[in-house]
Amino acid sequence: MRIVQYYPNQRSFAPAFGRFAGLANEIDQLLAGTVLPAQDFPVALSEDKDNAYVRAELPGVKREDLKVETADGALTITATRREKNGEREEAAAFTRSVSLPADVELEKVAATYENGVLTVTLPKREALKPRQITIA
Repeated sequence: MRIVQYYPNQRSFAPAFGRFAGLANEIDQLLAGTVLPAQDFPVALSEDKDNAYVRAELPGVKREDLKVETADGALTITATRREKNGEREEAAAFTRSVSLPADVELEKVAATYENGVLTVTLPKREALKPRQITIA
């Protein structure tokens, strides 16, 4: 069996030799400061009877460096993390798109950002919420 190490941002495969060759390469990249930034970030999706929620943990990102928008049935979150190294400022941009359910009221979408956690609340339409029917 041949073990292959894959770097999706470089679009190439590099064979890994030895049991810890991949780990050694990752440590070398960290120490050299050449780690490529991730292009997206994980999000948690949940819902209750009234709303759907999208949560994203974005530590080190300032509120003014966040952009949340809805277009063409998708919610797109864009974040920019800026760091100063001496006199030089480095920035890494991250983006993530999530398909929106058809029953969301786009005019009432709200977002909050506290302690590095972005929460987007997507209210469901009144007509599509479950209703209790009384039996006569």
